[in-house]
Amino acid sequence: MSDLRLLARQVRFTNRAFWRNPASAFFTFAFPLLFLVIFTTLLGGGQTRRGGIAYDNDTYYVVSMAAFGLIQACYTNIAMSVVFAREEGVLKRLRATPFPVWAYLGARVVHAVLVAFALVAITVGFGEVVYGVGLPGGADLFRFLTTLVVGASCFTAIGLAVSGFVPNAEAAPPIVNVVMLPLLFLGLFIPIGDDAPAWIARLADVFPVKHFFDAAFTSFLGAPGFEWLDVSILGLWLAGALVVGVRRFRWEPSR
Repeated sequence: MSDLRLLARQVRFTNRAFWRNPASAFFTFAFPLLFLVIFTTLLGGGQTRRGGIAYDNDTYYVVSMAAFGLIQACYTNIAMSVVFAREEGVLKRLRATPFPVWAYLGARVVHAVLVAFALVAITVGFGEVVYGVGLPGGADLFRFLTTLVVGASCFTAIGLAVSGFVPNAEAAPPIVNVVMLPLLFLGLFIPIGDDAPAWIARLADVFPVKHFFDAAFTSFLGAPGFEWLDVSILGLWLAGALVVGVRRFRWEPSR
């Protein structure tokens, strides 16, 4: 069997396992929409100035919750599932079989990316229907999708890297969430406008969340040009996470 067919079969198996837990699948897709409704109810309806340009808050939260859904699918899902598989002995047993472990991990990554793109599509579609947010088209859509691909790759790699630092399954939820949750407030959950303290903007510029959102938001709005700086920083985080992930990745459970 060819490598691609083997990977495709494993992706189908991973997808079936995902949908056989309907409660988990439902809340995976409902979570970004729930947050979107909450944030637009509390903070929507006004405008935020970024770079001297006023943006509608409803549009901001449609894009930010789409980005949040992608991060949840690619980072949180990957980190959690890899830790649980390792601690349950799945990864260790796989290494003792003829089945290539790369196909197992690759299927996890591909499935996470597919779920992420589905979340983005659902969130953006919901935003168009409920809030009248226009969708990008043509070159803007291409730039938006390119940003999503780079962002998904970056946060998947970060999820794999973080999994190597989680000592056991019980520690996975707090560690995985504490790494990402504070960053979500730096330019994703709360807009960093022109009136925000300078040190907050500088701190947010260090991490990939804000750069991912800025690149996605700019392309979604159809602003001219491509956010090469933001995408390049995402690429640097991707490369660093891959190095750390390879060095820290563990196949055997800790106990």
